[in-house]
Amino acid sequence: MAGIDEVGRGALAGPVVAAAVVLSEPFELFEDMDVCDSKLLSPAKREEISEKLLSLLSFWAIGEATVSEIDSLNIRRATFLAMKRAMDALPKNPDLVLVDGREIVPSLGCRQEAHIGGDRKILSIAAASIIAKVYRDKLMSDLDRTFAGYGFADNKGYGTAKHKEGLLLRGISSAHRAVFCKTFLAPSREKTFPSTEPGDFPPNVDNLAQ
Repeated sequence: MAGIDEVGRGALAGPVVAAAVVLSEPFELFEDMDVCDSKLLSPAKREEISEKLLSLLSFWAIGEATVSEIDSLNIRRATFLAMKRAMDALPKNPDLVLVDGREIVPSLGCRQEAHIGGDRKILSIAAASIIAKVYRDKLMSDLDRTFAGYGFADNKGYGTAKHKEGLLLRGISSAHRAVFCKTFLAPSREKTFPSTEPGDFPPNVDNLAQ
């Protein structure tokens, strides 16, 4: 039985990342490690638990969908793609996959169950959420060194005030999801240029969205 979860679905930059894990027995070992929804843990605690998990799990794998895939497919389909890649990377096919959320993963080829709030109720999904979060956070911190000025190391690609300031100042980088960013920046542009038709921005400003 495998648990699968994703992270980065609502970010403006970076890939969406999924982790698939198969717990080893006895399961009480993981309960004693305080494995829970990654959002409820501090960064330091997440990293500590992730390191322990990776040494104890029977199997685990990471799958990603890139920024270009997110823009071309849409975030829902890109998330499914990341999940499928994580499952395909496992060395063995599980008999059952427990998926966090409302939907099962299309074309996975094995039995699945979708669990809303699964990262707070199901141990294997919680473990997957921690591994995916730590992996993606490190990736975004690495991107911060390449794409300075957006605050990736702190915001992990999400739409904070500093990230918005960086977008308005520097424009949209190749690490950004262009479709998401255009929507995110639209209210600021309309406020700056109130006489402009919706979606029609002056060339010097629209260059930010290229």
